[in-house]
Amino acid sequence: MRGRFEPCRGEPAFDPEEVARIADLIRMPEDAVFEDPLLERVVRNGLAHIETTFQGDHPKYGVGTYAREEHDGFPPTIISAVDALTLWGMTAKAERLFGYWLENFVRPDGTIRYYGPSLSEYGQLLTSGLRMMERGCGAEWLKKAAGPLGRIAAHLQCLVTNGGRAQLAPGIPEADESAAVATYFHNNAWIVRGLKDWANLPNVIGSNNASGYKQCADALREVLLEAIGGAWPGDQGEWWLRPTVEAAARPENVTASRLGSYTNYRYWPELLSSGALPRNWMERIVKARLDSGGQFCGVTRFEDRLDDWPLMNHMEGLLALGMADDFRLCLWGHIHLHQAEGHLTAYEQVSLPPGRRAADYCLPCQLTAARALGRLRISA
Repeated sequence: MRGRFEPCRGEPAFDPEEVARIADLIRMPEDAVFEDPLLERVVRNGLAHIETTFQGDHPKYGVGTYAREEHDGFPPTIISAVDALTLWGMTAKAERLFGYWLENFVRPDGTIRYYGPSLSEYGQLLTSGLRMMERGCGAEWLKKAAGPLGRIAAHLQCLVTNGGRAQLAPGIPEADESAAVATYFHNNAWIVRGLKDWANLPNVIGSNNASGYKQCADALREVLLEAIGGAWPGDQGEWWLRPTVEAAARPENVTASRLGSYTNYRYWPELLSSGALPRNWMERIVKARLDSGGQFCGVTRFEDRLDDWPLMNHMEGLLALGMADDFRLCLWGHIHLHQAEGHLTAYEQVSLPPGRRAADYCLPCQLTAARALGRLRISA
């Protein structure tokens, strides 16, 4: 890949010397092994950007337009930060940042204090709670976090339960598409995953509550799979797997329409990462991304450019399917085409053909490679 395309170039989001200083102070786990020195640098660089991007414990999505206060509560910022930190043994920092976020961005009714949270993000926050426990967070922290996380779980359960029966929930699919409310498969898949993961904390939420959440998740998954089976075409060669229960026009290729681009860049990937789909449907999504022109050297195409901040969701699916070569293509494609040469700043969007930044830096994109390499480490 190196030498075939122009490397990404652009201004750093923060002083590279300061980022390097912070990166050098990070203690890697003793069992951490990297096949290339660049990969260790990418991990350290990503973790250091959490320090430079957050203002103390207060989250920031990025710089420039993304530093505006309205973006501070964007859930993927804290979800990606908590995931990266705990994958690389920085659990105490994850406890502090996640605790602050839960205290300040979860309302008493369990809704998120942000202008356009997707329902999938609610589920991912619950999964983040389980990951914290699995990766060594303290019991006292989890006991305190159970308050706001429990309110999120109760809110989701209420959305998908009607007279005791499971039902798919309509909702916002993504902040930029907050007006496009519909019944999205990725949203409901992540409600399934989130409630199921929350049910795996019986010592925190009580065995009766855990049983109720698990039953709700299992029932919702049945409804979800039936709906997807009725919506997706029977022809296995057809790539257009619409993202909603409601009818959606098939684009000529996946980036030819706004809905197609969002489906490729986020809705399909979050369906993959949810773990709610059977293997053959996961494989079908991966094939659809390739057959429809949704990928360039492992990087995600969005309209006329590349946009990779949700790429980790696609990569989680590849890892679950055992598609190691595809996983590595995404990893190296992201590093070489989406992170700037030299200082490694990851912009939310870059040009196609590659070489130029097309949007400001954002933290979830910066953490993509660090999270991917952390997944490889714990799955080895």
